[in-house]
Order: sequence, then structure tokens, then C-alpha cells
Amino acid sequence: MTKRNHALENKHPGQILKEYYLDEMGISAYRLAKAIGVQQTRISQIIHGKRSITVDTALKLSKFFSLSDRFWINLQADYDVRKYREDHRQELDAVESYSINA
Repeated sequence: MTKRNHALENKHPGQILKEYYLDEMGISAYRLAKAIGVQQTRISQIIHGKRSITVDTALKLSKFFSLSDRFWINLQADYDVRKYREDHRQELDAVESYSINA
């Protein structure tokens, strides 16, 4: 079994928003958008993985769901780092580490 098989799926924060919050709480994207004062298309694009969660949206989502200010930003940052590593694995592997003791 390869190391990659052991890694957790890199879920877009929009998937988490939809599956664990909207679906679980019975809230529509439209209702959420109205409640936090953003366009419904923004929420729709986020839940379909076509748009990142910005600081503005993250803070509004955190307030709405009574979560920490950094919850959504951290999810987005983690997703972005993991996606970049995945997409640029060869480029990153080619970078040599610097060691002071070398």
C-alpha cells in the first residue's frame, strides 16, 4: 500500500460547508447567503468547489455558525496547501533542503 492511500481525502471547504452544515441543519445555500449578506452565487460556487472561501466569507460563516474566526480560513488554507503539494509534487521534490550543518 502506498503512502498516498493512507492520506485523508483533501475535501474542499465547500464540501464540508454543504455536507456538515447546510445539509445537516437543513439550510439552503440561498438562506445562508441572505443571512450572511452575500450573493447566493458565491455560496453556490463555494459548495461546488469552484471558489475559495475568502476572509470576508469565512468571518461571516464563522459568526453565523458560532465557530472560531479562523475555522473556515484554516480549512481553506489547509486545502490550498495540500492541493498545491499534490499538483506540484515533482517541482517541490526537486528543491533541496538547506542545512546549516552541511
